[in-house]
Amino acid sequence: MRRLAACVAALICLVAVPADARPLRVMSLDQCADQYVLALRPDAELALSPRADDPDAWLREAARGRLRLRPTLEAAVTFQPDVVVRYWGGEPRLLSRLEARDIRTAEIADATDFDGIRANIRAVAHALDAAPRGEALIARMDARLAEAAPKTPARPTALYLTPGGFTAGRETLMDSIFRAAGVRNAEERPYFQPVSVERIALFPPVRFVLGFFDQSRADWRGPGRHPVVRNATRGKVAAHLPAAALTCPAWFAADAAALLRDGQA
Repeated sequence: MRRLAACVAALICLVAVPADARPLRVMSLDQCADQYVLALRPDAELALSPRADDPDAWLREAARGRLRLRPTLEAAVTFQPDVVVRYWGGEPRLLSRLEARDIRTAEIADATDFDGIRANIRAVAHALDAAPRGEALIARMDARLAEAAPKTPARPTALYLTPGGFTAGRETLMDSIFRAAGVRNAEERPYFQPVSVERIALFPPVRFVLGFFDQSRADWRGPGRHPVVRNATRGKVAAHLPAAALTCPAWFAADAAALLRDGQA
């Protein structure tokens, strides 16, 4: 009888272990959230977005081989996540169902400065029980910002430009990147603004900072790729910032600042 009781007890333990010991399940609803979960909980069972390994994803190499799911209610029901992380992704049905079921969620805010990014990292790290990794990520970002800091008081002026013909002024993360690298933003208006080909032809900036131009298909007929603009930028590009460093309000914005600083050296 004792032997039978011991066998039954062992069987109960074996059955109970998988439910209790399975790794944390984390579902990411968009490409920005992918970067956060890959950096903060690489040991978790991750369900990433379909764009996790696109060329403009910062951690695209780390995303390879990981499960990819569309950010839908049906996918979430199948995966049964413990935590959901999002920046902009997810359909209304999914978001309302997550809220109704009290599933832990972490929202990445649209940060416009590095303090906002620090808050994002800590919020997501808290939701993922990864506070030490979060602080390590912040320390890495701060080290990159220290590298990006200007070595002289001179502040050259530059205009940020995308292939679609947009620039970024005050109260944007790009403006914070400029300031971190000691560059004065030529756009004095707040937020994102269109820049016409005519403006560049008549009042060409002293120098440009180009973003997203590494994406060959990005607005390939946009104002930023116009021959007049191409001529105006020739010999005046302070830095080419890759799309992967700009698509998400995350720690790698400091890498963009370091690249910009290198362009001023």
